[in-house]
Amino acid sequence: MCRIAGMLNLSLPTGVIEYTVKEMCNLQKAGGPDGEGLYCDPHHHLVLGHRRLSIIDLSATGHQPMSFAAERYWITYNGELYNYPELRQELLGLGCKFSGTSDTEVVLASFATWGTAAFSRLNGMFAFALWDSFSANLYLVRDAAGIKPLYFSLTQNGLLFASEVKAFANNPLLQQENTNWKVYMMAYGHLPEPITTLHGVQPLQKGTWLKYDAASGKCFQRAYSQYSYLEIISDRKEAIHSIKDCLAKAVKRHLLADAPIGVFLSGGLDSSIIALLAQKDQDELKTISLDLEEGQFSEKKFQHSLQQQMSCKHFQHLLKEEEFHHYLPAIIDTMDLPSSDGINTWFISKYARESGLKAVLSGLGGDELYGGYPSFKRVQSALFFKQFPNSILRAGKFSAIKKFRRLVYLSIEGPIGRYLFLRGQFTPNEIAIQLGAYEHEVWQLLSESPVLSDIDQLTPQNQASWMETNLYMQNQLLRDADVMSMAHGLEIRMPFLDADFTRLSLQISSSVKYGGTLGKQLLIDSFKDILPEMIWNRPKMGFTFPFKEWLISSDYARDLLGNDTHGNYKKFKSGEIHWSQYLSSTLIAHHQYA
Repeated sequence: MCRIAGMLNLSLPTGVIEYTVKEMCNLQKAGGPDGEGLYCDPHHHLVLGHRRLSIIDLSATGHQPMSFAAERYWITYNGELYNYPELRQELLGLGCKFSGTSDTEVVLASFATWGTAAFSRLNGMFAFALWDSFSANLYLVRDAAGIKPLYFSLTQNGLLFASEVKAFANNPLLQQENTNWKVYMMAYGHLPEPITTLHGVQPLQKGTWLKYDAASGKCFQRAYSQYSYLEIISDRKEAIHSIKDCLAKAVKRHLLADAPIGVFLSGGLDSSIIALLAQKDQDELKTISLDLEEGQFSEKKFQHSLQQQMSCKHFQHLLKEEEFHHYLPAIIDTMDLPSSDGINTWFISKYARESGLKAVLSGLGGDELYGGYPSFKRVQSALFFKQFPNSILRAGKFSAIKKFRRLVYLSIEGPIGRYLFLRGQFTPNEIAIQLGAYEHEVWQLLSESPVLSDIDQLTPQNQASWMETNLYMQNQLLRDADVMSMAHGLEIRMPFLDADFTRLSLQISSSVKYGGTLGKQLLIDSFKDILPEMIWNRPKMGFTFPFKEWLISSDYARDLLGNDTHGNYKKFKSGEIHWSQYLSSTLIAHHQYA
């Protein structure tokens, strides 16, 4: 797990490019504290940069950028490849020679052997740039789940890329702000791909590779892996057997490391399953939990029930309000792209690193795949109300009740309208008032981007799963998990998003997957033999803090708002708007004056 950057520009001297890439890497240093490296191809005006967080092959043979096949291929790589032992054995059988034990070298050998067909064989979380010096082609590749970030910019004379948007901050060619980002932030509470704060900088789509031909300047992208809801497993016993077997294998793969690794243990269903499976494959498993003095937010009793039946070394950390206030400025500065979430991940990542860990397993993904959010029930309402005429839906903006005001979003066709009805923060007229924009311009922006797939053919619950996976998880949870953990030099791994387990989960019929009286009943029944009843028979409780109380008393947040001409603090304090809406408006003010 690392941070990467690079630049190919035929109009600039190599020395300038090298300086630029080194600066891009330095801006991402927190995510790669263990080392750095540069590769320069002066003939093609190319420089690849790398900041290293050592997890697999801690020796010098794991140093990057890394070469292969007599230095024909070069790579700067961010991620973990979980099936690299199997691929390595296959490649050895085909005559490949390895100088080290890293998964990075396996990626290089796979490409040298199979070309772009290799990308679909990689099971892991990754984002990398691979340079073929013979053909003068530069490839950018991102994993199928979009766990690891990769941003790029095409210019008149070349290509730039990095793991974080802030790495482009010192490039004078890319300082034009995307003035529309605030609209998306107020609507979503995050920036949905492909939106960023910079004009001309965009994310590479997940499951996609990009090829840039240095000789011709031509560039094209191609998807190599896309997940589909197939609904071919309709036998409940078969589904349970497959889930137990496949997730256990995924957890075992995710434990591969040459550095200390542990598990986030919140006391919820998903993290409990991951922890119980992990202890079967790792002696003296380390678990990390966070507790709060505010009783209604504490999950300590659930965490304790797990610890009683596990042989593990448990690290429990108590977060107090004064610590929240002390670190809030640093947390907001850490955000690469603004997000109304992620503060909790920053703290648990901090504690994990202080406990000696460099990688942790997380239960992220279980809710999206198995129906753990209220949206899986509320989607039926969305599908019902969207049949109403747009004139009636848009009249909802005059309602004093927030959930009625969000009816306006159902006038937008496709997943965007449904998602914003389910999870949207401010409505277009509210956004227009606060940003001093025309309402019709806000409607146009939100209707035009992002361009998403048609999901009408899916069952209602799978529509909710698709939206939670491709919008909420993709643009908020995964991005927050990456940025907030890497700020502490920590890697978060997600076994629920393992390629094999994801494909299995999407093959299970909706009636089986979402059936039952309890939320995520199928997942519960798959692991009921190892789960304490206290864990599976409990109300769902998100991993959150007493944000309302803490933010109300935050002088820093109020200072960021400045004059607060729209009275968001007063609305927040009275309960008229949610803490996430208040945080969104605060972050917009912060980025505006930063």
